[in-house]
Amino acid sequence: MKSKLKLLGNFSHIYVEKNAYGYELTDKILERFSKAKKIEIEDYKEFFSKSNQNFNIQKKSQKIILAVKKDKFLYPGAKVCESFGNENFYYVSSVINCIYDCEYCYLQGVYSSGNIVIFVNVDEMFEEIENELKKNSMYLCISYDTDLLALEGITGLVKKWYEFIESHRNLKIELRTKSDNLKIFENLKSKDNFIVAWTVSPENFINKYEKGTASFSKRIEGIKKLQKLGWKVRICFDPMIKIDDFEKNYEEMVRKTFENIDVENVLDISIGTFRISKEYLKRMRKNRPDSLVLAYPFQCENGVYSYSSNEIKNMIEYVKKVCLEYVEKEKIFI
Repeated sequence: MKSKLKLLGNFSHIYVEKNAYGYELTDKILERFSKAKKIEIEDYKEFFSKSNQNFNIQKKSQKIILAVKKDKFLYPGAKVCESFGNENFYYVSSVINCIYDCEYCYLQGVYSSGNIVIFVNVDEMFEEIENELKKNSMYLCISYDTDLLALEGITGLVKKWYEFIESHRNLKIELRTKSDNLKIFENLKSKDNFIVAWTVSPENFINKYEKGTASFSKRIEGIKKLQKLGWKVRICFDPMIKIDDFEKNYEEMVRKTFENIDVENVLDISIGTFRISKEYLKRMRKNRPDSLVLAYPFQCENGVYSYSSNEIKNMIEYVKKVCLEYVEKEKIFI
């Protein structure tokens, strides 16, 4: 079974909702994967949301689902996520699921399928955001349910976001990533309201638990490159995972990060520990019964699982202490 899935490879099949035909993004993706088998479906949820799917097996041979989003694109930012002092904090869901396979990723607790859904009615997404911007400014995370930068060669959505914010100065967006796919930025002028944020983890942790993502050195190279091009860069030591020799590994990560980038031109720093809703963790553990990361005896408070309050304090304070050797405290968000 496993060898057969390997032979199929990623994106060997593309499922297309009837209503998704005729959209520019649909045409672009079907042309990009002209040799893939196309299968027409009525509603993506009938395929994507059905029970008895194996998230991990599907991650080994992902398929693309092209759909028209029928409900809203905009959602209020989650309480467990950092708003960095911004009001009107939202996230947008234009793509569901990621090409990476991080062992601790919350997406495996949210969705029963490991396949990737791309919503092709992006103009309606921008219209919804414009209507909100008429009332208030907005801070918006655009890479929440996926790594949008990693998928840029397929969707082109990062470029579309760049073009959108050019005429919407009261919109500030954050693109969170673990990718080194930076070609899109080479011919674009930096924008103050476009923040690129890298999740940075210890090198040995990346190799073991963040499968498919850019290596530690590639992420640092990416940060340096965008800083030289004038982009606002955020560093996220979040979520931190309690691994063996935590202090040694995370101190080394922080020092290697700041000693190899332009510290003065770092926008800000995010520090946080792993936290997940009770229901999500239950599904994640079911999907990955052998995961040592997920098997940790977390404590539940107000429906959210994380480390004990004492563990969280010690982890954050230790990493913050190292960070303060390089950046002022005003740049650190916890």
